[in-house]
Amino acid sequence: TSSAEVKENRNIGNLEDHPISSNERARGGTPSSKRKRPLEEGNNGHFCKLQLIWKKVSWSVTPKNALVQLHELKPGLQYKMVSQTGPVHAPVFAVAVEVNGLTFEGTGPTKKKAKMRAAELALKSFVQFPNACQAHFAMGNCINPSTDFTSDQADFPDTLFKEFEPSTHSEDFSVYNPVNNELLSTAYRHGRLLCHTLDLMGHGKQNKHKMASKAESEKNPVVLLNELRSGLRYVCLSETVEKQHIKSFVMAVRVDGRTFEGSGRSKKLAKGQAAQAALQALFNIRLPSHIPSRSKCHHLPQDFADSIYQMVAQKFRELTDNFTSMHARHKTLASIVMTKGLDIRQAQVIVLSSGTKCINGEYINDQGLAVNDCHAEIVARRAFVHFLYSQLELHLSKRREDWERSIFVRLKEGGYRLRENILFHLYVSTSPCGDARLNSPYEITTDLNSSKHIVRKYRGHLRTKIESGEGTIPVRCHNAAQTWDGVLLGEQLITMSCTDKIARWNILGLQGALLSSFIEPMYLHSIIVGSLYHTGHLSRVMSHRIEDIGQLPASYRRNQLLLSGVSHADARQPGKSPSFSVNWIVGNTDLEVINATTGKRTCGSPSRLCKHMFFARWAKLHGKLSTRIASHGDMPSVYSEAKLVAQTYQSVKQQLFKAFQKAGLGTWVKKPPEQDQFLLTV
Repeated sequence: TSSAEVKENRNIGNLEDHPISSNERARGGTPSSKRKRPLEEGNNGHFCKLQLIWKKVSWSVTPKNALVQLHELKPGLQYKMVSQTGPVHAPVFAVAVEVNGLTFEGTGPTKKKAKMRAAELALKSFVQFPNACQAHFAMGNCINPSTDFTSDQADFPDTLFKEFEPSTHSEDFSVYNPVNNELLSTAYRHGRLLCHTLDLMGHGKQNKHKMASKAESEKNPVVLLNELRSGLRYVCLSETVEKQHIKSFVMAVRVDGRTFEGSGRSKKLAKGQAAQAALQALFNIRLPSHIPSRSKCHHLPQDFADSIYQMVAQKFRELTDNFTSMHARHKTLASIVMTKGLDIRQAQVIVLSSGTKCINGEYINDQGLAVNDCHAEIVARRAFVHFLYSQLELHLSKRREDWERSIFVRLKEGGYRLRENILFHLYVSTSPCGDARLNSPYEITTDLNSSKHIVRKYRGHLRTKIESGEGTIPVRCHNAAQTWDGVLLGEQLITMSCTDKIARWNILGLQGALLSSFIEPMYLHSIIVGSLYHTGHLSRVMSHRIEDIGQLPASYRRNQLLLSGVSHADARQPGKSPSFSVNWIVGNTDLEVINATTGKRTCGSPSRLCKHMFFARWAKLHGKLSTRIASHGDMPSVYSEAKLVAQTYQSVKQQLFKAFQKAGLGTWVKKPPEQDQFLLTV
């Protein structure tokens, strides 16, 4: 009897691997006569019985977990431990695995569960069934029951990834199998199963859409993108659990050879962001958000934000000899980190800076040799521009290896653009000065209704920094330009707040006017704030104050930032702010120290971040590199004239200033024009 039972169990276990015939079913040894009776009722009863058996056995019996199934389909994969976060009593492990060129990251309370989750995400990217047996059956590849999966043989002739005959129709992406009524969203080309990649679309004719029409604006981004490029497939790259058991997903889609990622609290939100990013980049289509969300702000995954913060802190530790250097003193620290997608393993700190003060009016310079604003965020952006010049200068080389090292690729129509999937993230240790800091959680008082009224009155208003002090005040003057002689005679030198400048970067880009001659606008992907962080308010002041800016030229957009705080922020540092600012740029070993009062280095020489230095580097590139703008005449010798070469940039800037005024938020105040009217000295 024991051998008969073993034989019976073996037969039942194999029902999952191939279709069941009536004879095999009769030999199954089932004692119930009621189950045999439908087999004698003709073909209809026989077919219904087979469906019942299939539904009961194949979906309920799942002997293999995700790790085993993935190993059978793709043997030899390497799982890597990415991070361990959370408290000691409740750790959260992150494990990643690379499959078909994509990295899938799973998290869990143990390494085993994190590894299992990573395998599940990888399987979901190319298998649409609970187990491999069902995938084989749906595709008509019945596995031989005698196959020994414990053998050392890596590839079997009947595995899921066997060669397929190429399809006769290049745009036929679905193969329908009537046996189990499952639709396989796969594409076959040149004998390969192309469900390994994200790009499951035909190379149809590209429609040129510049802006969304009224009919298009009513559509979901995923729906509209599917109409423009049908057959796209979204893949979940990671699924994490943040505080209070809130999930966060990262979805990716590949369109026209470029990969776009989005993140959100649900897969639907993440897909919508990925589709919106593709629409903006490829078709210059901007849609209002129709995807339901709890607020208007978009969140960055918490573990990703914490990892960025830890990288910046570690780099600052290295540069200041474990915080023992006198230049480690700071009230605000800022950094820009570069990543490839949202893969933290490929993240790199590009620039780092500190500072909270601006130049005194008596030290303003008419030769472009002084840095006006030494707040950490602004210095970080200027250091980033320095980095961009270095990347463009690689294209001056005649060696192809140097071109490939650059983050830029040359465009056929002229100029350069950022390589695919490179993202930049701004970290600031405290909420940027200006309107973003007004509603920060640590600054709200509970007993002054009058102060709340004042805050409400000036909410969203443009604000300026206080010369020789800290804090900001609302813009009061209606004249957009200051006068040189007035500042020298004692008038306060007005500098716009960091909040307003970051909002400006969200429209114009980080590159500035000079570099706009060579490269497309470059935008931040996210902002990570260490303390004084209020998600909704920060989102509103960065993006939603200027929603009515109108239609922007091609390649410009109203950038939607992802926002996040950090789980464990640095403690508030009371006391007087240091009068210096430091900056570091990748490729350099030492910090540069700037006297924030004079805008020059402590030794008195000009900083590498001053206007004159940037103008000299721009002149070096002019006439040698491909530009986005047709050249007319000789190179401008005056700094202000060189900035005017980028006419589209200048028109968008004026459009931004008018949008602020139209919204009743005040007038953008400029520095005295004499400051930019200097010649380039050789």
